[in-house]
Amino acid sequence: MSAVRTARAARTARTLLAAGLVAGLAVTALAAPAVAAEAAGPAAPSKSDHAATQRALDAAVAAGVPGAVAQAREGKDRWTGTAGERGRNDRFRVGSITKTFTATVLLQLQAEGRLDLDDPVEKWLPGVVRGHGNDGRKITVRQLLNHTSGLYSYTEDPDFQARVFGPGFLEHRYDTWTPRQLVDLALAHEPDFAPGTSWRYSNTNFVLAGMIVEKVTGRPYGKAVENRIIKPLKLRATSVPGTDPRMPGPHSPAYSKLTAEADGPTYDVTELNPSIAAAAGEMISDANDLQTFYRALLTGRLLPRAETRELTTTVPVSAQHPDHRYGLGISWQKLSCGKEIWGHGGGIHGSISEAYTTRNGEHSLAGNFNADWTGDTQAVIEAEFCGK
Repeated sequence: MSAVRTARAARTARTLLAAGLVAGLAVTALAAPAVAAEAAGPAAPSKSDHAATQRALDAAVAAGVPGAVAQAREGKDRWTGTAGERGRNDRFRVGSITKTFTATVLLQLQAEGRLDLDDPVEKWLPGVVRGHGNDGRKITVRQLLNHTSGLYSYTEDPDFQARVFGPGFLEHRYDTWTPRQLVDLALAHEPDFAPGTSWRYSNTNFVLAGMIVEKVTGRPYGKAVENRIIKPLKLRATSVPGTDPRMPGPHSPAYSKLTAEADGPTYDVTELNPSIAAAAGEMISDANDLQTFYRALLTGRLLPRAETRELTTTVPVSAQHPDHRYGLGISWQKLSCGKEIWGHGGGIHGSISEAYTTRNGEHSLAGNFNADWTGDTQAVIEAEFCGK
């Protein structure tokens, strides 16, 4: 779950792809991939010793993050670094990294001839996307997956933010939200733009995507993720929790200020009902599993060649950030050293995650901060892939 215009000074240099979330804890929720500040630099070293990555983790803890973990693979080399209150094998909530799993299932269903990404949303969810200028007859499944639908993101709804991301969280952390309730929050607002005419990150898109998976398969979308991705890849730390608020071990606590300010009390927000995120951001994993997933996805183990091409067919996110583009539930970025990587970022209460790999799957990184008000995860990415 993510946003832009973060109110937290520690991350002002790291503009987020998703435009529009207002100041408040919601800026960290359902995070979009991070957009790094452009900078010239030397070419990346042929192989990293990960010292720069460890320094970036240490810097995050020095900036106030209670704990940080990152794991990298480069060829046969594997490395794990931690700082502060963190274990090497910790599981964490991955937020919007869930979106890549959801998109992968829909691409698999297309490969099987069970749907077409150019189907209108109305075909699969008749009458669901209507009202206030929203029309599912004019929006395709593909436009959901690449955020060109124009649908308002339900996480921007002020009432939802007050109840879920602010101090109201402490009273409502165990509430269950249905996907239809989340979508209806969005549909109470006019669309941001006509379908296909622009780009804006919207969590509503992937809640609808999960609903379509369920309509096509006749089973909860989480079962499709489990049967099609988690089990075949043997992702033992990865789960789709549904409404279960508990975190499986091993894990470190997740912390939040429950406010846009970086001061004030810190709350343990480890337990929460992840139905607030649904197919847009509910999943749990660890750094090892996330690397396995993205490497398998980008190297063709989960999708036929045609669907892999569609996955990695990108659209621009803004004229100001030409080095960042978005595919189908996956982000592409060119780093300061020129290296190109694919993956996604994700955030939810007390948890900010990143998972990226090179296109050939040779060099990958995944990691997490167990705080949502400080720290620079983009610095960890640059350190690992560019050695600085």
